[in-house]
Amino acid sequence: MVSNSNVRGGAVTGLVALAVAGVLASTVPAAQAAPHGGTSQCRGRGVDSGALIRYEADTVIKAPLSTIWKLQTDVESWPSWQPPVTTMERLDSGRLRKGSQFRWTTPAPATPTTPATTLEITSTVRELRDRDCLLWSGPAIGEGLRIDEGVHLWTYRKVKGGVRVHTEETWTGAQVEADVPTATKALGDGLDAWLRDLKAAAESRAAAESRSGAAGGQEGAQQVQVGVGG
Repeated sequence: MVSNSNVRGGAVTGLVALAVAGVLASTVPAAQAAPHGGTSQCRGRGVDSGALIRYEADTVIKAPLSTIWKLQTDVESWPSWQPPVTTMERLDSGRLRKGSQFRWTTPAPATPTTPATTLEITSTVRELRDRDCLLWSGPAIGEGLRIDEGVHLWTYRKVKGGVRVHTEETWTGAQVEADVPTATKALGDGLDAWLRDLKAAAESRAAAESRSGAAGGQEGAQQVQVGVGG
């Protein structure tokens, strides 16, 4: 279940969040709540403490940490499990690391205050600790819609039954700050959906790997028996 918290204000659509976070609403069950504590960091850095728009959420994923980490850091594969990410381009090569950049696009449908557009998001990894935490930030810009900076933090902790994945994000910019409740609701919907998609993808991949490993073990045992019998 995905947790949600710190919603400053009323209900509106999550369209902006789906665009900026690059997530889709899935049918995976969601959420138990965790209040915003403002203490999560990656190598001493976290989200924007002065931002008016902020949200945090977490979920427990029943999959190996290595599987979850690979899904998150192999950003070029995001479109395979997050359909709203329509294009993705790494701007450097090699393993994701501090300073890495990636540019991606996603459609943003029209809202009562913004037109339908395609957002181009350029993200820069600010901090990273292998299989522990990840922090990136950058602007999201489309025709008639702009977020000056989104700062997105992820942390990963092994717990009984799986891995607790925690995420926080803040947005700044005059356009989104003009309606904080709407923007916060949109951001929250997006992060909750991202976690649901990550959970579904990681658990599905872990189950497939487990089945493959079991099948391989049975085949090996049969070959040993044949060899002994021969």
